[in-house]
Amino acid sequence: MVIVARETTAMRTQGSESFIVLPLLPIFLIGVFPMLLLSLLGPAGLIILGILVASAGLTDILDASGTFSEQVIVHGYARGSERTGQRTALRSEMRFASVMIAAGAGLVVAGIGGLVLT
Repeated sequence: MVIVARETTAMRTQGSESFIVLPLLPIFLIGVFPMLLLSLLGPAGLIILGILVASAGLTDILDASGTFSEQVIVHGYARGSERTGQRTALRSEMRFASVMIAAGAGLVVAGIGGLVLT
């Protein structure tokens, strides 16, 4: 059995990869704010970010309740299937908002823990 050595080359692409910059730009721009907030403010930035996330969750709950109330007031008494759909939409939005509030509270607790430890 004869083993023939082959020339190994580095794994490189033949073309330019600059086409990927444009799709990744929004991800970079969204991520800049939390990175700067956490790096410049440390645990206090985590608390601020948690408060912002919890506030967004509370705003979503108020918006969902307002939309539900508006549908009831404007359209009046709806059929059972329509009411079921409205209640399902309200519960779905409130469930997601509750997760956001819990995540915000977790960030605040982690930030307070970071302040206590430093």
